[in-house]
Amino acid sequence: MSNKKLKLPAGIQTFATIRTEGYIYVDKTRYFVDLIDTGQVYFLARPRRFGKSLTLSTFDALFSGKKELFDGLYAEEFLKRPEFKPCPVICLDMSNVSTGQGFEVIEQSLRLNILSAAKSLSVDVLENIPSGDMFCQLIENTAEKYASKVVVLIDEYDKPFTDFINEPEMAEKVRGLLRDYYANIKANEKHIRFIFLTGISKFTKMGVFSTLNNIVDISPLEKYGNICGYTEKEIVCYFSEYLDETADEYGISREELIEKIRHYYNGFCFDTGGKNRLYNPFSTLQFFYGKNFFNFWMESGSTSMIARYLKTQKLTVEQFRNLPVSKNFITNSVEIDKAKPESFLFQTGYLSLREGITRDFSLDYPNTEVLNSMSELLTENILTNRTGDLQNMLLFSLMTENTEELKNTINSLLASIPYDDFASAAKQNILINVTLQVKQRTASKMCDKPGGKN
Repeated sequence: MSNKKLKLPAGIQTFATIRTEGYIYVDKTRYFVDLIDTGQVYFLARPRRFGKSLTLSTFDALFSGKKELFDGLYAEEFLKRPEFKPCPVICLDMSNVSTGQGFEVIEQSLRLNILSAAKSLSVDVLENIPSGDMFCQLIENTAEKYASKVVVLIDEYDKPFTDFINEPEMAEKVRGLLRDYYANIKANEKHIRFIFLTGISKFTKMGVFSTLNNIVDISPLEKYGNICGYTEKEIVCYFSEYLDETADEYGISREELIEKIRHYYNGFCFDTGGKNRLYNPFSTLQFFYGKNFFNFWMESGSTSMIARYLKTQKLTVEQFRNLPVSKNFITNSVEIDKAKPESFLFQTGYLSLREGITRDFSLDYPNTEVLNSMSELLTENILTNRTGDLQNMLLFSLMTENTEELKNTINSLLASIPYDDFASAAKQNILINVTLQVKQRTASKMCDKPGGKN
């Protein structure tokens, strides 16, 4: 048996690739077997880059009966059951839907998504009909062709809608389109064996949860709290060699390294127990790959949407530190476009649950990575985009040599920094950003004045 070190699956979201090309796979298949054994229609909400796509890819391989991919995994015995029979799987990735060129392009992109799924199954569907009707045909024709009930897996079901979270009119049009699209799932229940949807949030008005009255939202259930993401125990078990390598490079012990990684990347929690703590897989893998502490998660996607949201809502970083919330906060179904800022930021992964001190739970930033990213993003947003606020206050106090006003303004920035033992990194990043940007803008303002000097 080869002792070759398994590769890091950074950026790999296909289960078959991970299992056949020498990558580490953190075995989550016990959750999948349990879900199949106990129900039929499920929904899971998790932030981006948290392993949702890999979860659906694993379900795809499982229902397709690709037994060789599950050797040594928990689900191996499930595939050996006498009653198990493979079935066709319809996979739709809604993150592939183009949303940057208008409503008509969105509709056409939904059609192309259906056509791609149909092609992979060698199934014919009509092309010049509404996308929802095409979806209906795809389910019916697949069931007929294979003489079997089908599995429907939909990744990022809400992505076309959340792209317009800052544009209410367009968001409502897209929601109506998706409502008609997803209503066809209910209409074809008799042809469906299993359904699993993923997304950022549970939208009651999207036509999924209102029509599929038997859908189970496993997002807040403690039992499935670790279905996506890495626990610290899993990191120690599966990434042992990488821990030792990295610790040697830093010249510290394994235990010291784990403590540093814990502070920087651990802390995500989504279940009502409030105790499970998770590492974002994307950031964890990128860290082991480059052996460098960096804000990988925020840098992995566009920040324009969240930046606009912070600006529109006039939010600060410190207002969400140890914010008390009630026990039913996590289970309340609130439309994300109507949700309070703390609910929006929790659903999108920027805030996480903690056990409360005086109430049931509190919200806070999950770790140093997210806190640093939010602080930098908000600081940059404030200092560059909003007139009459902190930027002008800093500039004015510097130019008028008003030390008391300068102190008060800087203190409002420092209030966003945690008082944990990893505060120094966040403080250093914020102060560097503030100092550089204020110096640049002060110089610019001085030069704009008659006789101004740099």
